[in-house]
Amino acid sequence: MEAVTVLDMALQRPLVTTQQLGDWAALHARHPGVGRLRRALELAEPAAESPMETRLRLLLVLAGLPRPQVQVSLHDDKGHFIGRPDLYYPTHRLALEYDGSGHRETMTADHRRQNRLVNAGYRLLRFTAADVLSTPDSVVLLVRQALLAHDLPAARGLDDARFDDRDLFQVSSTRKQRRHVGRVRH
Repeated sequence: MEAVTVLDMALQRPLVTTQQLGDWAALHARHPGVGRLRRALELAEPAAESPMETRLRLLLVLAGLPRPQVQVSLHDDKGHFIGRPDLYYPTHRLALEYDGSGHRETMTADHRRQNRLVNAGYRLLRFTAADVLSTPDSVVLLVRQALLAHDLPAARGLDDARFDDRDLFQVSSTRKQRRHVGRVRH
């Protein structure tokens, strides 16, 4: 796993390319460790932006989950950019974020981006180093459950016609109105 983490950082900077490393491995096929290099190259991702993002991605892939896309720009139904999650499963509209220590300083912006993603019909799971390093089975289980979910949110966000007969900005205080908040008529 650490070899892939180092490769991701070298490829992202870019200090080297996958083509260069692949060519070197082909020329040195009988050298010790070349098989491990080839496997690491298969798992490497030049778009990864941090070692912990790489570790999260590898945790999922090595557990048998599909390989997520990395650093994909997401847009709402009108084509407006709304965010670029660390990892993304497009057929499931599932975005994954690794929140490192630097996210404490950007928490407000992160929450705004999360709100935009959710309003546009994306689902989002957030993980920390403690999740990835201390409870990796839990991380895999959460992502696996999200990938198997059959009740995916609508992709229409706030342009969903189900919201047409409601004033989304009206604040209600009656008990009857509060009971109906969050219910969606189909």
